[in-house]
Amino acid sequence: MTDLTALLLLVVFATLVATGARHWRIPAPSLLVVGGLLIGLLPWIPDVQVTPEVISVVVLPPLLYASAEEIPWRELRVVWRPVTVLAFGLVLATAAAVGAVASAVTPLNTTMAFVLGAVLASTDPVAVTALGRKIALPPRIQVLVQSESLFNDATSLVLFKVAVGTAIAAHAVTLPAAGGQFLALGGGGALIGAGVAGAVALIRRRTEDPILETVIALVTPYAAYVLAEDLHTSGVTAVVVAGVVLGSTGHKLSNATIRLQVHAVYGTVIFLLESVVFALIGLELPALVRQLTVDEHGWPLGVLAVATTVIAVRLLGVVPLSAVMQRRRGNGPVTWRIPAVVSWAGTRGVMPLAAALSIPLTADDGTPLPHRPLILVLTTGVVVLTLVLQGFTLAPVVRWSKIALEPEHTAREEARARAGLAKAGLDCLDELEAVEAAPVTLINQLRRGLLARLDQADADQDDDAAPSSSSSATGYRELRRTVIAAETATLQRLYADNHISDLTRRRLQRKLDLEEAGLGDE
Repeated sequence: MTDLTALLLLVVFATLVATGARHWRIPAPSLLVVGGLLIGLLPWIPDVQVTPEVISVVVLPPLLYASAEEIPWRELRVVWRPVTVLAFGLVLATAAAVGAVASAVTPLNTTMAFVLGAVLASTDPVAVTALGRKIALPPRIQVLVQSESLFNDATSLVLFKVAVGTAIAAHAVTLPAAGGQFLALGGGGALIGAGVAGAVALIRRRTEDPILETVIALVTPYAAYVLAEDLHTSGVTAVVVAGVVLGSTGHKLSNATIRLQVHAVYGTVIFLLESVVFALIGLELPALVRQLTVDEHGWPLGVLAVATTVIAVRLLGVVPLSAVMQRRRGNGPVTWRIPAVVSWAGTRGVMPLAAALSIPLTADDGTPLPHRPLILVLTTGVVVLTLVLQGFTLAPVVRWSKIALEPEHTAREEARARAGLAKAGLDCLDELEAVEAAPVTLINQLRRGLLARLDQADADQDDDAAPSSSSSATGYRELRRTVIAAETATLQRLYADNHISDLTRRRLQRKLDLEEAGLGDE
């Protein structure tokens, strides 16, 4: 079997499993990992080894970018304090705890155990985002978990580079040097990401070509990542910053047709990459286990101990922080429900795997790094265990906590927003009628459709009695586009005034885009 055939079969397998996960309403990452693990255990399956470049350069940038684009800037500003605490303090505590446990229960020495701790110190944004799409968490909690998983990667990356540098150079790194490295990596990456976002925004304002816009959307995360890495800063931070900036402003930079096409293409790419990478995590574990030496065969105990440590440290860190935040807000008695969900949502995934794969094979003196295969096995094992355990049980934990948004809540919010948009459209028609800017018959036709929306009638009534002549049809399309523009402006105002959530804004914007695209060309 050639590599190309194996890749095609993997894509087909991952797509089928992910499609089944959607049909059965279970987390796709968890099912993909289990499926890949079962396939990897078959005796006739060849060993699978993934190079670091495939994960870090090809797969990670678009997945990180897609996750960052989903974070609304408004909610991010609200949760920046707890995100900062978790992204720094909890990452450091997790790395130290994992290092101590690993050095006690595995053959890893202190230095290599700290490398493992740095690898597993941060939660994974790709896994968290993929799991979060299936669960209706309140917007603030969803943004908190997702933002933390994105921004704690910078801290974890610095720890990892410091730990690896210590391991290959056999000397300690000073605290000032580590601090300077962090500023160079994180700060430099943030500046480059913001610069790339600004350049992309300038380009997108000057083009209305759907194909070019799609190419720009696909290239942007790679440009931010590669440029930052070439300048010896954090590519992960650059992609995250670029995604957050463009995600908050991208709807203003293009029209309905372009937004729909970019969303469709990018959604397909993300679906394929997520499906393949999570299947690879499970598929690779049996091959890594076969590379272990005799003294490393106690790895299952190590995986269990490290995974327990990762989950316990997160719980012990999140609960006190949540209690403090709740007391400061003064919103009644302190509740355990929010910290329970935030703690249990801290799965590991693609990022730790990419970091572990990038560990050098030898030290500076040419000697092999001790127990590198064991670190890969422990990392992959913890990733598999957290994705399966926490992934399959996160939805029950959310239901148990009773903090998930009920479907009726979202429906009511969307209904109120629809009513507001319909009223804005009616006001726009009244203004056009007052200045005689359009034929009365066309205005009355659109008014009937908007009144039907306002009365929660069937939206298909919008298209009743469409004009038959080409001139009337052209005038109808122009008038309808004017009304949609007024509705879009009202939608943005409702979001800016905190009357609707970002999720509702995105849903209604997509429906307006579909309506405008359905008008066709003039």
